[in-house]
Amino acid sequence: MEKSEKDTLMIAYTTMDSAVGRLLIASTDHGLLGIGFLQNGVEEAVSRLEKAYPGDTLVEDLATNRDALNQLQEYFQGRRRVFTLPLELRGTEFQRSVWEAVAGVPYGETRSYGYIARKLGKPKAYRAVGAANGANPIPIVIPCHRIIGSDGSMTGFGGGIPIKEKLLVLEKAWMIKENTDDA
Repeated sequence: MEKSEKDTLMIAYTTMDSAVGRLLIASTDHGLLGIGFLQNGVEEAVSRLEKAYPGDTLVEDLATNRDALNQLQEYFQGRRRVFTLPLELRGTEFQRSVWEAVAGVPYGETRSYGYIARKLGKPKAYRAVGAANGANPIPIVIPCHRIIGSDGSMTGFGGGIPIKEKLLVLEKAWMIKENTDDA
């Protein structure tokens, strides 16, 4: 079935520099749609968005993404642990259930794919959980970097294992600083 004009959405994107490199932020009027790591440049990330959302209109727009940018900056400064952004999640029912469970993993902590599978009542679905986690379009906000192998190993991450490790180290560092400041 083809999209009609009324089904076409405007996807506004912008970029930001962060502690883990340059990010592309994409939103619609309904909420945050995606965060991408820009290892291969803005053009490549925009091309991925065009392929993922054919028929939608992409425009560079800072204003639509202002709240997401502010909350991400607060996160990287250690001043935000929970995001309060509206999200536009496009995925299967199973993927969205995984992303919701992942979103519940507390700041500075990790859980395994098996843990998420058990939480969803599907203890043998840890591989499917891994696949859904890998398809997470909104890393950091939906903290897929907090999901690790059952043996504690760093496995899979769209931004690469070094960025996953850096995000986890960053969260632990802010928690240690907070605990030191409180002493």
